Amino acid sequence: MDKVFKALADETRRRLLDRLHEQNGQTLGELCRRIEMTRQSVTQHLALLEAANLVSTVRRGREKLHYLNPVPLHEIQERWIDKFERPRLRALGALKRQAEEAMTDKPSFVYVIYIASTPEKVFEALTDAELTAVYWGHSNVSDWKPGSRWQHLRTDGSGIADVVGTVVESEPPTRLVTTWTSPETEGQEDKYSRVTFEIRPHEDIVRLTVTHEDLGDEGERADVAQGWPAVLSNLKSTLETGSPMPQATWQVPAH
Repeated sequence: MDKVFKALADETRRRLLDRLHEQNGQTLGELCRRIEMTRQSVTQHLALLEAANLVSTVRRGREKLHYLNPVPLHEIQERWIDKFERPRLRALGALKRQAEEAMTDKPSFVYVIYIASTPEKVFEALTDAELTAVYWGHSNVSDWKPGSRWQHLRTDGSGIADVVGTVVESEPPTRLVTTWTSPETEGQEDKYSRVTFEIRPHEDIVRLTVTHEDLGDEGERADVAQGWPAVLSNLKSTLETGSPMPQATWQVPAH
């Protein structure tokens, strides 16, 4: 957390985060032009933001795209803001990222979180119906084999799925790729979004990267921007402490 506060203490780094909030997935050159600063200076600031986990990067061909990662900010919100003035400040503290995608191959959202756990336990937490019910409020149900169907089931015993999809790739404990849609639009190819979970060891902890792409309208993107930080914070708390954070669960939009 110290790295986060140190990164946010600098005005230039806050401006870079503002630029990524306005338009996610920018290259180094685009960011340099937007804040009128040399490549060397911007590179140094981005390195500090990435070290604080406030910026994540994705390679697309020769380009390196930079994304705002609001998960640490959400943790600050939960720890120091919500517990004092939760009702009044929740709307102000909600972390939204709207991606105006200039390129169709850009991921819509990329989130990174570090968890004191093992890859095996993180993969299990993403795919175990009982565990997902604890921190997500929905049960993820499937046999998790490539080509199989999966469901995001309500935990009220109704058997109703709010999201369904297909397991595209499953490589325990390092990678899981799924498609997402609502039951009403299942089978309509243009109604699916895609979520990729990458789980990698990072020294003695785990780095989890979540990429959600091919989303539909602006409302869905806004819901996703608010939802993933909450889910990932809950996941981290559940694995590290045994219980989720005291917050409302997120019903993920289907596509």
